[in-house]
Amino acid sequence: MDAKPRPYVLAETNWKAVKKEKFKVAVLPWGATEAHNYHLPYATDNIIAESVANESARQAWNNNSKVIVLPNVPFGVNTGQLDVSLCLNMNPSTQYALLKDLVHVLNIQSINKLVIVNAHGGNSFKQIIRELSAEFPKVFVCSINWWQTVESKAYFDEPGDHAGELETATIMHLTPDLVLPLEQAGDGSDKKFKIKGLKEGWVSAQRQWTSVTKDTGVGNPQKATKEKGERFFEDVTKKIASFLDELNKADLNDMYE
Repeated sequence: MDAKPRPYVLAETNWKAVKKEKFKVAVLPWGATEAHNYHLPYATDNIIAESVANESARQAWNNNSKVIVLPNVPFGVNTGQLDVSLCLNMNPSTQYALLKDLVHVLNIQSINKLVIVNAHGGNSFKQIIRELSAEFPKVFVCSINWWQTVESKAYFDEPGDHAGELETATIMHLTPDLVLPLEQAGDGSDKKFKIKGLKEGWVSAQRQWTSVTKDTGVGNPQKATKEKGERFFEDVTKKIASFLDELNKADLNDMYE
């Protein structure tokens, strides 16, 4: 039986349905295209971003929130991985230009709430949002790093930073056919900065990925299971859905208490 188009997913719905709705919240999944150790697909961040956005929106829609998920942006900031074959980079300035165009459209169409669901650690939208708020003061823009929504250590032995247990378990749940057997994965071991401030984290700098990790992973995936990924995904999307419900009802002129 053919699946029906989901009315809260813009790529699947149509003008006949859209013209009848008054959407209040746009959701923009944003991922990246990059190597994820040996065992996970290059689209890992895109699969997760889109899946989290769609499932969260489904729950919010079923609670009568007028949300619409925009198509996923499949390119992220990968300036530290330019020497890794087919890791595709989008500079922060390009992300700003893309978001500016999208927010301009939403502003014209009176959809004045935008939520970015981010699934890539190299993406950081804080400064971009500051600039957009000055240019489009009537549009509220915010971003969510999906993996930080709930405390990951309650679900995983070693969550990892990139292609570790957390991401591996989630992809095992979402698209198991795209995951190679874990015996083919690298161990995800990584080198740290030698300089104390950088090592301790109170100084920030970009990591040169091929100097940090031999398999492109950072974090051991070996304890990942589909069941762990499913439980984490369910709790994350439930929490994000609750946020979308609240934002849908929120008065942008009365946001503080």
